[in-house]
Amino acid sequence: MENISIAQAQAMVDEWINTTGIRYFNELTNTAILMEEVGEVARLMARIYGEQSFKQAEKALTAKEDLADEMADVLFVLICLANQTGVNLTDALKKNLAKKTNRDSLRHAQNEKLR
Repeated sequence: MENISIAQAQAMVDEWINTTGIRYFNELTNTAILMEEVGEVARLMARIYGEQSFKQAEKALTAKEDLADEMADVLFVLICLANQTGVNLTDALKKNLAKKTNRDSLRHAQNEKLR
């Protein structure tokens, strides 16, 4: 698959929801699903990069593939929430990066812990 823009991703998810998915879950349900998916990412991060180990019944062999899939689940549900609340994620990300640049550029450059 070729690279897609954030706007294209929002359109693709909307098309999938309105055809295959039938309709969006309500915003509260999608927020709960988002939290569940973020928890699954956190669980894998703790096992792949942290100090927790996989249980014997779990397969660590595909852990990074599982991590990618779980991150995609987070992105999918986040896009669903953006679509149903009218948030343009491209504009939101641009504004957020500008805010972070204005607020944090000197702070991070002067942070001894980051050297």
